[in-house]
Amino acid sequence: MGRPRGMVLTGVTQPRSRTRTRLSATQRRSSILAAATEVFSETGYQRGKISDIAHKVGVTEPVVFQNLGSKSALYRAVLDHATDAVSALLHQAADTGRPVPDVLAVFLDPAHMDRFHRPGSHGFLFAGASALAHDPDLGQPLRQVHQHLADTLADLLRRGQTAGDVRDDIDPHTAAWWLISLLAGRSFRTAVVPDHDTVEAQPTRMALRSLRPQCDIKDTHHTPAQPHHTNPG
Repeated sequence: MGRPRGMVLTGVTQPRSRTRTRLSATQRRSSILAAATEVFSETGYQRGKISDIAHKVGVTEPVVFQNLGSKSALYRAVLDHATDAVSALLHQAADTGRPVPDVLAVFLDPAHMDRFHRPGSHGFLFAGASALAHDPDLGQPLRQVHQHLADTLADLLRRGQTAGDVRDDIDPHTAAWWLISLLAGRSFRTAVVPDHDTVEAQPTRMALRSLRPQCDIKDTHHTPAQPHHTNPG
């Protein structure tokens, strides 16, 4: 299986180099969002500091609040930004004409998921989602972010059904949430499953096999190709 470009999601958008040129409101907001993405992806929400974000942009903390509101509002904006990036990359990979199960196999590959959830990567932003789900300021936005991801996966599965690469007797919406649940269970399996590195690939492989038309299942026993590696810019 080939290696689609743009499938490595471990990097975060780096803030632009600071200059003394006065930025427009849109540029200022964009630079703050980029810096916040970097900070929160390294530390998580609870440990992330507005002072660190302000320092990266070269502004004061009040300027950050003036542009994006509270810390929770800034985190919501970061989550939306990261989810949009994941959704775009998955659709771009499918646009190359690759079968949807192959696109999902690359994205869900355990090695790629390990990189995706490391500090400094987009996936780390969601590491504390369970703990934050009951936060009055973040609970609903987190549900919306996961709904967005579910909609993206459901759209991909519908594309696969149209192309004949995904079995047509499954509900794409239900299958999308099933895949998200598979991802959400990674931390549990990491904590309690013996020989985790060996076992982790099996649930993913079983899930993807179950999505393929029955006539294709016999051809999916091989290990999926590794995602393409790039260094974050």
